[in-house]
Amino acid sequence: MSIEKINVRTWAIVAVILVFAALRGMSPESFGSWANFTPVGAIALFGGVYLKSKWKAFLIPLAVLFASDVILNYAYFGEFTLYYEGIFWVYLSFALIVLLGKAIKIVKPLPILLSAFAAVLIHWVVADIGVWLHNPVYEQNLSGFIHCLVLAIPFEKNFLGGTLLYSGVMFGGFELLKSYVPKLAIAKP
Repeated sequence: MSIEKINVRTWAIVAVILVFAALRGMSPESFGSWANFTPVGAIALFGGVYLKSKWKAFLIPLAVLFASDVILNYAYFGEFTLYYEGIFWVYLSFALIVLLGKAIKIVKPLPILLSAFAAVLIHWVVADIGVWLHNPVYEQNLSGFIHCLVLAIPFEKNFLGGTLLYSGVMFGGFELLKSYVPKLAIAKP
């Protein structure tokens, strides 16, 4: 393959996603009050915004998140886990966050901030459907689902903090990098 055919922009975006996915492994997730303070929401949003090809926008962030899930599950539990109850709902929430990112046409602070808040709301509601459905503690009615959502607030508060912080760093850093490397500003599908 010739060097002219390499899409520098796509590789730079993938590199940013991989770096932040690696940071996920260094996060203090296992330390009670910091649980869920991760870059995963920002990664899905970032991929949706910057990866112009729809299949890459979904495949790359979700594949990286899946690989990091497998690695972290092995690190914490000592076994490779490819499936867990509620996985469908968790990954559906991230796919919806990628879709939210695809809707952002201009990268400016306010749209990114509002999208980060929306991403957390999507994750909170959609991912907790799986928790509610698979946990006998919750009644299988609206009241049981609301109870599940209320109990998830501490985790979603951390998810909000992580999504806001990492979105600011990822989007701000990439926009700054684009000003120094003009090839990154060219959007090729």
